[in-house]
Amino acid sequence: MSLNINTKIKLNNGVEIPLLGLGTWEIIEGETIIDTIRFAISKGYRHIDTARIYGNEKGVGKGLKLSLEEQGLTREDIFITTKLWINSFKYEKALKAFNRSLNNLELDYVDLYLLHWPEPPYRQEAWKALESILKEGKTRSIGVSNYYQNHLDELLSEADIIPVVNQVEFTPYLYLKELKEYCENKGIRLEAYSPLTRGEKLKDSKLMDIAKKYNKSSAQILIRWGLQHEVIEIPKSSKEDHIIENSKVFDFTISEDDMALLDKFNEGLYLGMWNPTLSRWK
Repeated sequence: MSLNINTKIKLNNGVEIPLLGLGTWEIIEGETIIDTIRFAISKGYRHIDTARIYGNEKGVGKGLKLSLEEQGLTREDIFITTKLWINSFKYEKALKAFNRSLNNLELDYVDLYLLHWPEPPYRQEAWKALESILKEGKTRSIGVSNYYQNHLDELLSEADIIPVVNQVEFTPYLYLKELKEYCENKGIRLEAYSPLTRGEKLKDSKLMDIAKKYNKSSAQILIRWGLQHEVIEIPKSSKEDHIIENSKVFDFTISEDDMALLDKFNEGLYLGMWNPTLSRWK
């Protein structure tokens, strides 16, 4: 598949999402996030991922508004994702939390709204709220984050609408092949947060050897690996050189042999809070 920064894939509801996006976790509210959004969009990014718990929705909205004016773009040119935090999973709370996110972003709608965690006991109730928000036209699509097979089995047993996306930590060092195949069989796209291992593995000699072969950075190899697995990638950075570097992943292709080698890097490396084996999320 020939890819570029404008490449989109179609979700199970017909909505198209850019394969490459910008993650914004830990990018602080205020000028930092505003400038980050403006710079990323000026360099071709058309997919921005945020969440209420990140505390930067207002800055994302302001950065987006300025970017549309500066770049001569329309709202429809940019794909915006935000997420419902676990303390608002009860039905009415979820509706109110979503409206707060819309107000923070200064938008009439978002392109994708996610349940942030499979937090019991109200996750099924929260999904019903997302279905209502979708039917009202305030979001174009709904999905989940940090869901494992058992969580998806539970959700699908009652859901009227299948999630379009499951956003999880996904790298060669955490190659969740079975989860990916499960989601594909259900028509759910996998989306990778922290695809750069939070910097933990960028100097791994095995990875660096492959990067040297393609005259690319370790970060670019990690992103390209995910893209070639047809996973949506949302690397996070507020540094301009890294934002540019992370987008320069469309002028090379990792060979089948090297993809297979990267697949074998898996060591079950969970670097975030999410670990589906923990009893809390069963």
